[in-house]
Amino acid sequence: MNPFKKAFCRVYQFCFHLALPVLPYREPKILKNVNEIPAEIKKLNLKKALIITDEFLKKSGATEEMELSLYGNNIEFITYDKTRPNPTTANVEEALKLYNRKECQCLIAFGGGSAIDCAKAVGARVASPKRSLDKLKGTLRIFRKIPALFAVPTTAGTGSEVTVTAVITDAEKKHKYTMNSFPLIPHYAVLDPKVTYTLPKHLTSTTGMDALTHAVEAYIGRSTSKETRRLSKEAVKLIFKNIETAYSEPENYTARENMLKAAYKAGIAFSKSYVGYVHAVAHSLGGQYNVPHGLANSVLLPCFLEAYGEKIHKKLYDLAVYSGVADENDTHKAAAEKFIEKVKTLNGNMNIPKKIAGIKEEDVPLMAKHADKEGNPLYPVPVLMNAQELEKFYFSVME
Repeated sequence: MNPFKKAFCRVYQFCFHLALPVLPYREPKILKNVNEIPAEIKKLNLKKALIITDEFLKKSGATEEMELSLYGNNIEFITYDKTRPNPTTANVEEALKLYNRKECQCLIAFGGGSAIDCAKAVGARVASPKRSLDKLKGTLRIFRKIPALFAVPTTAGTGSEVTVTAVITDAEKKHKYTMNSFPLIPHYAVLDPKVTYTLPKHLTSTTGMDALTHAVEAYIGRSTSKETRRLSKEAVKLIFKNIETAYSEPENYTARENMLKAAYKAGIAFSKSYVGYVHAVAHSLGGQYNVPHGLANSVLLPCFLEAYGEKIHKKLYDLAVYSGVADENDTHKAAAEKFIEKVKTLNGNMNIPKKIAGIKEEDVPLMAKHADKEGNPLYPVPVLMNAQELEKFYFSVME
């Protein structure tokens, strides 16, 4: 990256860092069970909800307990279950039409980050009906309050239940883009471990590693605070201690509960301190090939940690010692290497591949351009890279 662009990126990031204490962040009200949702809806004097979920969760019966609770409390609901793993602009517009046609008053997102992100985007469109999604994307583009949003995460990974971010795919352009605005933070986060029991093992692993990526990128970046550093460290420790148990024992309540806590903590951390190039590259792979976001992050995380080198050794030392991966007597470099090896070991133990299938060499320049546009100047990464420098990471994970 040329010196002028580097200087611009760092000044931009420094200004955002200075503004952090006065930005209107808020945390959602935490509910511990889906059966608590109806009472909260009644407190708001609302009567009809749109549930946004996906076909698998609907057919598996995962939403049944929540639906029975709504029905038993005389809360009307309509369900949109066509959300794709990487929610598209078409998903958002379809769900919006249903919301408006059925005169819904609030949103319940039941699922992983895809369902929650879709619901956030629907909320943004309800609040600003005359503005297209294209005009709402980017940073601080949404100003009006969205309808009451209940986020019920069925994965412990995305942290979308607490973040300012929604990630939507433009299916026609094969490009993912982010919407980062404070009104997108859900009003309620329902952290119910039981709804994660039916999550397939490969999603338990990759969404859990997604949460780890949030915590790590938030910690190694240059816009941290005392709060985000604490939350990142706590999230990393919880993930290291619980993810393999959640993977091998799907109905282990404690492990599932701790993974939800970790995802929530990591979500707050990266909302305030941002992520980095791992996410930028992962988003481009999701947009181009529909690669699941958690899978892409899992594979890319150790690649970037190694590439950043000594710039992050001290911070990885801190994370490694706090989480019990390294001893405080280790050198910064040795502890960092142990941390990276721990990430690789977790991937291997949970059958996460080292490579991503389907990447085409001719697509790399365009994807790298998208990653560059997303990451620079917003993400306060340890080492700045331009599109050309980011290209090598696509080749490093190409099967």
